[in-house]
Amino acid sequence: MSKLTAEDLVRLRDKARAAMDFEKQGYRGKVVMHTGTCGIAAGAEKVMAVLTAELKERNVTDLVVTTSGCAGICSREPLMTVQLKGQSPVKYTELTEAKVKSIVEEHLVGGQPVEKLAFVMGCEAAY
Repeated sequence: MSKLTAEDLVRLRDKARAAMDFEKQGYRGKVVMHTGTCGIAAGAEKVMAVLTAELKERNVTDLVVTTSGCAGICSREPLMTVQLKGQSPVKYTELTEAKVKSIVEEHLVGGQPVEKLAFVMGCEAAY
């Protein structure tokens, strides 16, 4: 196999970004549950189960729901990032069943971030 060039890496990066673009895929938003070792130990799998059950109960099918590794805020796990079309991402931390239900109702269904539960609101960039 030949070595990758800088141009190859740019092409791969652009292809990966396009695949992650929920709007181009026809979705209204994306929810990422952070499930690194620290997240799992803090209960991320239980929180994910509540999230998916709540979305199913409300017949919400226009969101991408996925997982990722550690977000680097281990002491605030379990956490998830929500990004809806036209809005900046919101990170929610120290999630419980009640918090997830509130986030689903107010943010994912209602379209309004739950500021009292938000750890940070704003964009992140990867270069």
